[in-house]
Amino acid sequence: MTDNPTGLETLDRIDLFRIFTRVVECASFTRAADTLGLPRSSVSAAVMELEGRLGARLLHRTTRRVSPTQDGAALYERCLRLIADVEETEGLFRETSVGIGGRLRIDVPGRIGRLIIAPALPDFLVRYPHIDIDLRVTDRAVNLVEESVDCVLRVGPLGDSGLIARKIGELPLINVASPGYLAQYHTPSVPGDLGAHLAVNYASPSTDRVEDWEWIEDGEVRMLPMRARVTVNNAEAYIACCLAGLGLIQIPAYDVRRHLEAGELVEVMPNHRAAPMPIALLYPHRQHLSRRLQVFAVWLDDLLKRKLL
Repeated sequence: MTDNPTGLETLDRIDLFRIFTRVVECASFTRAADTLGLPRSSVSAAVMELEGRLGARLLHRTTRRVSPTQDGAALYERCLRLIADVEETEGLFRETSVGIGGRLRIDVPGRIGRLIIAPALPDFLVRYPHIDIDLRVTDRAVNLVEESVDCVLRVGPLGDSGLIARKIGELPLINVASPGYLAQYHTPSVPGDLGAHLAVNYASPSTDRVEDWEWIEDGEVRMLPMRARVTVNNAEAYIACCLAGLGLIQIPAYDVRRHLEAGELVEVMPNHRAAPMPIALLYPHRQHLSRRLQVFAVWLDDLLKRKLL
């Protein structure tokens, strides 16, 4: 048998399509090879094989970036549909023989992952014994393709990422303070009282921008910069500083539920809350029809609506 260093003798046409779409999404042969677990030479050879079969140049190649030609862009869109159809068909047979299976790589915000999703995962794994979960807990932006992540859960406004978004709902925010803080500064009743108060300021971990105090009044969002002696960029520290009596905070209700129940924190100005934050599950178009992703999305949707909203 003749040696074939590229391993292309094992690739069928759908494999070539998968490799080609990953190169387009990563804009790099090297990054595509890393996410696929293949040698770079195999990825390059696969694209050349596909170009030879189709008789068309599919990619512009430079030393810094790879981008699709006009023919390549058209093929990419067609490949997405073909790959989704194949995965759905394969999933039908797997489902009837051994149940829905495979590995899901998901990325979720820190406290939602620790407080809500991780404790509930045994239920999901019992329901779907052939699905394994890689649970990543981060609060940063994630490139799903380059990092081989199937879906991410995100809280807050969504940018134009080109991803499919499944809206879960809206996360209510409340205003809270510690009893010790309120004993010293008194309890604010309306936003007009805030001038006599301190907040624990929260700075975005990605931009360092300090969030203003926010509330809804007459259907409009109102904002006010607050005096603060402490600024943090982490939710755990945000809550800890509030518990220590350092100021008022605005926080998702689920985040401090046990502190409210224990009397360690008190809700203030319940009629002047900030606008709720949207929650969405994001995933690439190419995995839109994955059965394991579908069942996980349904399970997560139900879990979050019961625990968060």
